[in-house]
Amino acid sequence: MKKVMLAFGVVHATIALLFTAGAIFLIILGAQLGWEAIHADTGLGAAQEVIEAIGILAAAVVALQIAETIVEEEVVRDADISAPTRVRRFLSRFFVVVVVALGIEGLVATFHAVHDDLSELLYVAALVTSVGVLLAAWGVFVHLNRSAEELEPEAMQEAQAEDEKLKP
Repeated sequence: MKKVMLAFGVVHATIALLFTAGAIFLIILGAQLGWEAIHADTGLGAAQEVIEAIGILAAAVVALQIAETIVEEEVVRDADISAPTRVRRFLSRFFVVVVVALGIEGLVATFHAVHDDLSELLYVAALVTSVGVLLAAWGVFVHLNRSAEELEPEAMQEAQAEDEKLKP
């Protein structure tokens, strides 16, 4: 069984490396777009390119955060995600990044729709609304999960003890 668990750790580490490679590629792409925007004519086109670069960089942050979460939770801690505390912490790290990235993408899409194609505003409104719904659902989840944590205080203590593995 230890060999199987080791294999899962290797697979998780490989996935984290692939997420990191994707993030690095997105960072380079975002930097190139930003550089082109600096050298472009000033005005609306340059501003839109900068905002698109920010959107790409937000996607890079998502990829990096997912890689970090995978490494910390599955490789370093080798944690079992069945405890309420572990579930809340794992999903919260993921949702923070996703909500921020989708919010930035909503900003990029709004800017693009307002200046280029007003017919896309309906899709932008749906995106921004879905970010709000996702944020509200996350809040409800955290609230309900916290009640479950109070029933298992030892799970919170165990999760905090595992955090010591991550300190330098």
